[in-house]
Amino acid sequence: MEVNALVGQLTSRKTECLVVAFGNQGLDSPSLKSLDEATSGLIGRLVKKGDIKQTDGNFLLLSEPPGLAAERLLIVTTGKDNLNEQAFLNLVAGLSGQLTKLPIKSACVSLEGIEVSGRDDAWQAQQLARLLGEAAYLFNPFKSAEKKPSTLKKVSLVLPYRKGLEAVKTSLVCGTAIANGINRARELGDLPGNICTPSYLATQARALAGKHPNLSCKVLTEKQMQTLGMGSLLSVTAGTEQPAKLIVLEYKGGKSGDKPVVLVGKGVTFDSGGISLKPGAGMDEMKYDMCGAASVLGTLTAAAESQLALNVVGIIPTVENMPGGRATKPGDIVTSMSGQTIEILNTDAEGRLILCDALTYAGRFKPAAVVDIATLTGACVTALGSHASGLLSNDDELAGQLEAAGTTSGDRVWRLPLWAEYDKQLKSNFADMANIGGREAGTITAACFLSRFTKNYRWAHLDIAGTAWNSGANKGATGRPVPLLMQFLMEQVGK
Repeated sequence: MEVNALVGQLTSRKTECLVVAFGNQGLDSPSLKSLDEATSGLIGRLVKKGDIKQTDGNFLLLSEPPGLAAERLLIVTTGKDNLNEQAFLNLVAGLSGQLTKLPIKSACVSLEGIEVSGRDDAWQAQQLARLLGEAAYLFNPFKSAEKKPSTLKKVSLVLPYRKGLEAVKTSLVCGTAIANGINRARELGDLPGNICTPSYLATQARALAGKHPNLSCKVLTEKQMQTLGMGSLLSVTAGTEQPAKLIVLEYKGGKSGDKPVVLVGKGVTFDSGGISLKPGAGMDEMKYDMCGAASVLGTLTAAAESQLALNVVGIIPTVENMPGGRATKPGDIVTSMSGQTIEILNTDAEGRLILCDALTYAGRFKPAAVVDIATLTGACVTALGSHASGLLSNDDELAGQLEAAGTTSGDRVWRLPLWAEYDKQLKSNFADMANIGGREAGTITAACFLSRFTKNYRWAHLDIAGTAWNSGANKGATGRPVPLLMQFLMEQVGK
């Protein structure tokens, strides 16, 4: 979807749908005052009748409004107070849903009258472009009777003045790129496990690199991983016929020699639990256990499209976890790439087994920071639900940057402790560590396990088990935490 910015009068704007905000200024807003005059007081009369209420998130669609060049007028109400970031995002998400359902090809949107505390027009523009792109997502390649995609192809953001126009245009490009990255992550997540295998992800990564000259891709085979000593990662893939892959994407948008930010995404394309077999109910959703990998591919898509001026490395360990005659058994001991030994008490705690070798490999890039993203623990869903991703880190500054980026993007996180007391739960009588720490504090002990492989650099862990997809009637991948990761990366430029 094309989203652009222009300056002009609303009353004479020829468009299939003109969107205006009824904000905290009410009819005192200059744009609404001019529209009310052009329509001979129609908007004022609708306010008096109660059809337009000064509450948050209501929509009123008027067809063929008199005195206007627009074919439709869509009025969105924002309430009497300034909005916070989350309220604005909810409002624009609702607006995007309204627009994509209309039988129109183009629309003009004015955000005049919407005030977001601490945020400027450029921020609003970025979120508008992003959420419009997200609303257009449609996944139905396997339906015999396909749903028709939205007809909306172009949206123009109309500004009342030229000041800040260039910044808004830049933000719209960035927001569109983020939306494309989110939708790419959603598409990969929604694919079934018999299509989206480790080899498929490797093919998609190579294709992405082929589109952008400053993006390169290398894929390590099981034989190469064995040579590197990745016994932990390879233990997970022992029971399946699908070969494991280690995908390495290097995006060079910054200066030569600048240390990269490394993103490591868990890519278990289907997680049966292995010998520690999961219950059958809901097991179909274990195709989403590669959403960490999908978010890395989505973030690099957005970074390349927006020409982000930063060096970024994406590392994706990708496997399928299945039971079989050669599958790893509870009680088996494996040696990781770092040389540390692991007693595998539960084969369903497999994500940390592939991540630990990938995190060791990440050290080769001498990173400025490493962030891993994983649908790691059900305990995180219990603790935080679907609203916030779990955050744990060995560096307070890095954690603070991710928390701030989550607030700015609306893709929020909540930090949990990473204390030595929790690390003790990983004690093993037979190896350097166990891969689980018991029932208590499962999200934290999983991160404690990973922290043993990240001693040499700044590191943060995002547990997205509760935020990567929705269940129930609206089942589907969300594309999170692509918005958070892109905001974080954009804020690293120039540091």
